[in-house]
Amino acid sequence: MQQELSLEKIVEILRSFPPQREHLLKAMHALQNAHPQHYLSELCLIEAAKYFKLTKGQIYGIASYYTMFSLKPRGKYIIRLCKSPVCHAMGSHSLFDYFEKEYGIKPYETTNDGLFTLEASECLGRCGKAPSMMINEHVYTELTIDKIKEIISNLK
Repeated sequence: MQQELSLEKIVEILRSFPPQREHLLKAMHALQNAHPQHYLSELCLIEAAKYFKLTKGQIYGIASYYTMFSLKPRGKYIIRLCKSPVCHAMGSHSLFDYFEKEYGIKPYETTNDGLFTLEASECLGRCGKAPSMMINEHVYTELTIDKIKEIISNLK
């Protein structure tokens, strides 16, 4: 079930940023972070376009260009599993298989309970401790399936 950030809250968030373009990305992150489903809804895009005096197409182009933005609802926990060559060589591909087998989700899908969204991420900068993943704002390294099981059970 899709939820929406209220128009009042969207306007409040936007007004916390000066309306110059150099503040646009921070405002879009704030909108996405405030949304209960962690994405930029159509209403968020329309209001951001108005506030920053851009077209909806320009805002959509920015939102779709950056991988940290989502245009569809996501789960409470966003799992960004690194797919860099180093993480791949260290076994991240088997971790993607684990999420598909255990939770029934492939990259960019959300579990039926709305708890987890899996995303394939470009390098997380933790190559020395690969494979790695990020859940919301926290980074986990040297992953194994057993370590992921423990991390996920602590989130539930």
